[in-house]
Amino acid sequence: MLQRPGSTAGLRHVALYVPDLAACEHFYVDLLGMQVEWRPDTDNVYLTSGHDNLALHRASNPFRESQRLDHIGFILETAESVDAWYEFLKAQSIVMRSNPKTHRDGARSFYCEAPDGTVVQMIYHPPLVKKHV
Repeated sequence: MLQRPGSTAGLRHVALYVPDLAACEHFYVDLLGMQVEWRPDTDNVYLTSGHDNLALHRASNPFRESQRLDHIGFILETAESVDAWYEFLKAQSIVMRSNPKTHRDGARSFYCEAPDGTVVQMIYHPPLVKKHV
């Protein structure tokens, strides 16, 4: 039996099919602060926060509903920043799925929706923040 080669470096890339590329780019770039890393053509854009990669691909018709995704998460550096992000995104008329909440493990988060309906979690999770700093 083969042994697992070791742990990965973590999840750093997510690719999403989106029906409205411009609206989703606005959400991730203008509201969440990601940067455009590469735009190979008018149907694809690759974004980054400096240590990750989010690919947005314009969905073909019909939209690929066979793929399922529960949510994606953005790590925040402090528990207090969760509330600040909540207020900011709510003021931008972003659909909120939950209010900020502190979890039993000390994490704090809330869920909202990107324009394409992708659920996005904004989360302070102490073990991940310690590794990032």
